[in-house]
Amino acid sequence: MKGFEFIQFTDIPPVECCCGTTRRAFVDVADAPASAHYLDVSDEPKCHYHRKTTEIYLVLEGEGFLELDGEKVPVRPLSAVMIRPGCRHRAIGRMKIINIPIPRHDDADFFYD
Repeated sequence: MKGFEFIQFTDIPPVECCCGTTRRAFVDVADAPASAHYLDVSDEPKCHYHRKTTEIYLVLEGEGFLELDGEKVPVRPLSAVMIRPGCRHRAIGRMKIINIPIPRHDDADFFYD
């Protein structure tokens, strides 16, 4: 067994999600402690939260806000935010981000008010 996993985001088919369009890496790796998502944020993403997942957002392109428990935090390229379980969140504005969910992405850990 090799000690690494490699992906090329452009080789991953995009899927629609509550935040926009994403390409999810490492979600099918059984022992992966996290996944990595390249996310193109839509104009009106849905506010949501996770009960188990911590997410790290790293803004690559664009500017806008992360709405975090009702507070709008301004973000721009190379802004990073760690979002803990239970924090209601969404991105506002046209942005491209890397999202690192820990543990890896789980469709069952998305909740909406």
